[in-house]
Amino acid sequence: MNVSQSDFRAAVLDPNADVPEGVLSPGSQGAGNRFSVYRNNVVTSLMDALHSGFPLVNRLLGGSTFAKVAAIYVREHPPQSPLMMFYGAEFPRFLESFLPLSGTGYLADCARLDLAMRQSYHAADSGPIDPGVFNNAPGQLLSLRFSLAPSTFILRSRWPLHDIWRKNFEKDAPAPRSVAQDVMITRPSFDPTPVLLAPGASIWLDHLARGVAFGEAVEKTAQTLPDFDLTQALTQALQTGALTEFKTKET
Repeated sequence: MNVSQSDFRAAVLDPNADVPEGVLSPGSQGAGNRFSVYRNNVVTSLMDALHSGFPLVNRLLGGSTFAKVAAIYVREHPPQSPLMMFYGAEFPRFLESFLPLSGTGYLADCARLDLAMRQSYHAADSGPIDPGVFNNAPGQLLSLRFSLAPSTFILRSRWPLHDIWRKNFEKDAPAPRSVAQDVMITRPSFDPTPVLLAPGASIWLDHLARGVAFGEAVEKTAQTLPDFDLTQALTQALQTGALTEFKTKET
């Protein structure tokens, strides 16, 4: 086959493109129908990957609409990795700018939730932190720097993101409220779980994830949200295994 990878990929993803010159079937004949079958199989496989990777978006759009959107996406965003479990990283941004769905602003955050759930599932294992560390002297505790587990992801949304997820995956869940909701994805056992975060918890966890010391993270969060409840946020983090290790000034 005497054709560049970029030309071949473009032809595979464009249903109206001609078979690239140099793509031949056995016997050195033009590929013709064989290439059309291959092109269809590639696009179908990518659409299947999106279907399985974004279950919440699929439920919200419905199967036929999701298929139409996915068909457009896979042709505009070919995979950058041979591992299909990573495909769709640009899907949330794609949905934000996709004009036919401009009236569903929450959809992009729902795609981010789907993506975070998948990333959490495939993230490295880690052990939960020993709660005994919080029995340290206050001065020592305030200077500790905590790490989030690799399977922990924080989503800050202006939509009722957790309520939308519950309504679609939990039986008898109430209708979503008209409130902004921050969600934490964790994997306390085998499957990732979305957790509705207490007010300010996402801000505090973001500070910890950036390496801010425990005491400073609390202060910065309280500056943004004076009513921040550290006990509630810390309880959520410990119960879900969101924190995995800590460092002192010497380490």
